Amino acid sequence: MEKRKIIVYSGEWCPWCDALKSFLKKNNIAFEARDVDDPKYAKEAMEKSNQSGIPITDVDGTIIVGFDEPRLREILGIKSKK
Repeated sequence: MEKRKIIVYSGEWCPWCDALKSFLKKNNIAFEARDVDDPKYAKEAMEKSNQSGIPITDVDGTIIVGFDEPRLREILGIKSKK
């Protein structure tokens, strides 16, 4: 399986961010977490997504806004649970 660069822009106070990171960890997907409480990362997330909400996930340049589990499964090749 190819190595992907995954960056998750999130905040410690965000429950959807926690759900997204838990989903990635549960599926053994390595990612870099960037806390948007750091203005540098908040600006970076906004520039990539044109959105102010989080989480924002960057998968090799593909931007996913929110915790969109079906789209993440598709992009990352994670099979859906039946």
